[in-house]
Amino acid sequence: MVKKYKTNKRKHTSGTKKEQTKRIKYIFVLSVLLIFSVYLFAIIFNHFISGKKNNVQATVNSENIEIIRDYIEPNEYSRPQKKLKKVKGVVVHYTANPGSDAEANRDYFNNLKYANAGKDRPVYASSHYVIGLKGQIIQCIPLNEIAYASNDRNKDTISIECCHEDNTGRFNEDTYNSLVHLTACLCEEYNLKKDDIIRHYDVTGKDCPRYYVKHEKKWNSFKDDVFRYMENNKSD
Repeated sequence: MVKKYKTNKRKHTSGTKKEQTKRIKYIFVLSVLLIFSVYLFAIIFNHFISGKKNNVQATVNSENIEIIRDYIEPNEYSRPQKKLKKVKGVVVHYTANPGSDAEANRDYFNNLKYANAGKDRPVYASSHYVIGLKGQIIQCIPLNEIAYASNDRNKDTISIECCHEDNTGRFNEDTYNSLVHLTACLCEEYNLKKDDIIRHYDVTGKDCPRYYVKHEKKWNSFKDDVFRYMENNKSD
């Protein structure tokens, strides 16, 4: 009776070990599948969010402005990826290319790496934003990087390039309204004052933006419009 009992016990123990081993393998497989599922979900979610980043919202309190984020490729001629450590101003430019739109000017910056090939005197140019003839805003450079737009003020300013219909350099209503709105967003974000909004002309004496170099009162009116917009859109 004793021997029979011991024999049965050994069989029972052996069966338990097999079940434990099987259970461990089962838990391991489930763990691997769970980790893989989480990893796959993270990839899909990140891809979805990255796609959404092409159309982002910048805000002045409750007012929204659509900005198309289409960064130019890193290169030495238009996006050197040097850090913009502090923002002390916003510089307004005009494209000096009548009738061209935002997309074309963005692509011009992006293609300088090819256009400069073999040149003894390469062109260095870019802008953080380009505003088109229909008021569309394309962001070409991240705001934590410098753009090649404003000479000695590249290191501490954000640049806005504006399209225009003719040689006068005057911005149409859609372009102007987007410029007011975008400049207001940036002044709000970086706590800038009215005098921190400047023209390329104020940095180098260049005839840019032409219309606002030749019409000083219109330039001052533009800055007034920016701060009037900010005042009218303050949250209670």
